[in-house]
Amino acid sequence: MRRSSLVGIIPLLLLLATGEAAAHAFLDHAEPRVGNKVAAPPREVTVWFTQKLEPAFSTITVTNAAGQRVDTGKTRVSGNQMSVSLRPGGAGTYHVTWHVLSVDTHTTDGNFTFQVSQ
Repeated sequence: MRRSSLVGIIPLLLLLATGEAAAHAFLDHAEPRVGNKVAAPPREVTVWFTQKLEPAFSTITVTNAAGQRVDTGKTRVSGNQMSVSLRPGGAGTYHVTWHVLSVDTHTTDGNFTFQVSQ
């Protein structure tokens, strides 16, 4: 009897565990791509997530190798996509930092870099 109870409970526990993990907005991909080297400074950085985002509580910042902000400070959010325009910049490593709140109230944050070679 115990064995049959465990067999029935295990799939339920797995379902609950995967449902929790899917509720967070994780980085799906970015443009410029994470870790990529581009020939010219981009005009904007766009990131896509696995969940829809809450615009009022989702931000993205971009800094250059000296730690100076090169984004305009005006994050745009549409569904699961977030973008920010960049000021003209030069060669070097750019650091992208994001913080998002998905529409189901879970927050995630992270960062990545890309390089500009002129």
